[in-house]
Amino acid sequence: MIRKISGAFTGGALGALIDSVNIWILGQAGITTLLGIRLHPQFTASWLYPRLVWGGLWAMLLLLPFSRQKTAMRGVIMSLAPTTMMFVLVFPEMGLGLLGLKAGLLTPLLVLLLNFIYGMVASFWHKSCA
Repeated sequence: MIRKISGAFTGGALGALIDSVNIWILGQAGITTLLGIRLHPQFTASWLYPRLVWGGLWAMLLLLPFSRQKTAMRGVIMSLAPTTMMFVLVFPEMGLGLLGLKAGLLTPLLVLLLNFIYGMVASFWHKSCA
């Protein structure tokens, strides 16, 4: 059981790291600006650390019995939880409105894509550790 828990948390943290690097690179390269998305995070420890912890915690959803489907489907389903939290709690708290639409109309699509990648990484890592 410890192996499954540590595999889920580590997979989530790794997925969050990849997600964080992706959004940072997209911001640095000006791609988010090109898409009309006003998200340009600074790659600092204070920005990254909470993302890694939350990524690991969200990946604990992989331990629930309903997530016994195929690995890719588990990743997709699991990624919807942090996506929903971003859309209805985090973005409104940041003043970006529901779904983060005040940061740009394509913000929800970008969040879905990045969290999809996060979910895939977390799910496949978890499977490899189980």
